[in-house]
Amino acid sequence: MVSLETPVCEFDKPAVDFALPGVDGKTWTLADCRGEKGLLVMFICNHCPYVKAIRERLVRDCKSLKEQGVNTVAIMSNDPSLYDEDSFENMRKVAQEYGFSFPYLLDETQSVAKAYGAVCTPDFFGYNAELKLQYRGRFDASRKETAPEDVRRDLLEAMSQVAESGNGPAEQIPSMGCSIKWKDED
Repeated sequence: MVSLETPVCEFDKPAVDFALPGVDGKTWTLADCRGEKGLLVMFICNHCPYVKAIRERLVRDCKSLKEQGVNTVAIMSNDPSLYDEDSFENMRKVAQEYGFSFPYLLDETQSVAKAYGAVCTPDFFGYNAELKLQYRGRFDASRKETAPEDVRRDLLEAMSQVAESGNGPAEQIPSMGCSIKWKDED
């Protein structure tokens, strides 16, 4: 399992459109997902310990962001043949078990992850109302273990700032996680 850090934020880089199947049976596009004041696009999966460490907090903070006009979409781009836990059926189970209030989509071809430049799970891309990138940082200080309850909520604070001002913080701490499990390119 390779741990990677995300690159620095490329401010104002536009969000990339997509049309991906969700665990709810609907095909979702960028336009379907966007919120009035922004959109959080996150690349996650089911098996990664970095994602598991924040899952409950992630659901909590995404609900809070939705109340501020920032919607969220989760995209799973790993090759599920490498980890059965990341199968579409298991994605459906995890979304239900944790009460995901956001679409959970399968990027089977991995083209969306490549278009965004996603490198790990979790990898967060926070956009403003114009769908211009404002945040590419960590969720909080959690790694493979959940950080203490009173840690700074980096992602929530940054995206709340984006909702209010349209701009993300100048200083951002990279997210860290497991490398995306790419399909062999024969």
